[in-house]
Amino acid sequence: MKKKDRSLLFEFLKDSKRSDRELAKVLGVLQPTVTRMRSKLVKEGVIREFTVIPDFVKMGYEIMAISFFKMRKPLNEPTENALEWTKKYPNMIFLADGEGMGKDTVMMSLHENYTEYSKFVTEQRMHWGENLKDYESMLVSLKGIIAKPLSLRYLAEEKSLED
Repeated sequence: MKKKDRSLLFEFLKDSKRSDRELAKVLGVLQPTVTRMRSKLVKEGVIREFTVIPDFVKMGYEIMAISFFKMRKPLNEPTENALEWTKKYPNMIFLADGEGMGKDTVMMSLHENYTEYSKFVTEQRMHWGENLKDYESMLVSLKGIIAKPLSLRYLAEEKSLED
């Protein structure tokens, strides 16, 4: 990736709502150049989406669950059944194959309270049945002490320190 493209990407990580004109000033290029660079990054899949990271508590979530599980039969490729199942749960914000702690899958999910989390886990166990061998979660209180809130801005700040 070219240095200017990388610089633009890090500027988006800091604040993706800035205009192309503002970004052009920061990068020292013309506004149409920023527009072309952004379009290229999107087209190439470097930027998958422009989104926000909200305050989850203000959205009504009290718990973030980071869950690890082991499947009896690994899901090498997501089946139609698995993909449909994930669409049912918009509070599931990340799900992927993984490796470690004797587990092969990792998931992050948000929950309004412990009762909703418990219901979510029960539904998973029922859906996956015998194929779900082992399941463990770490629950994070979103109202508790958070030393470093979830943000992608840190990646851009780290890069700024290196330059």
